[in-house]
Amino acid sequence: MTEPSTSHVEQQVQARIAAARIKVQAARERREELSAARRRGLAARHANKLRRLAEAEQRQDDEQQDH
Repeated sequence: MTEPSTSHVEQQVQARIAAARIKVQAARERREELSAARRRGLAARHANKLRRLAEAEQRQDDEQQDH
């Protein structure tokens, strides 16, 4: 006996499963991209804060030397 060919319904189910996998993978990649952007943003803000603190400290030192 020969094996029956894949039914139309089975093909639709397989297509839906494949689409769901693609959607899940796209969501995962989007989360990873957002997470990386968040880390870069936090690092940039931290660097800016340290720069501002160093500049403020330098200004205070300059003012103390002037007086």
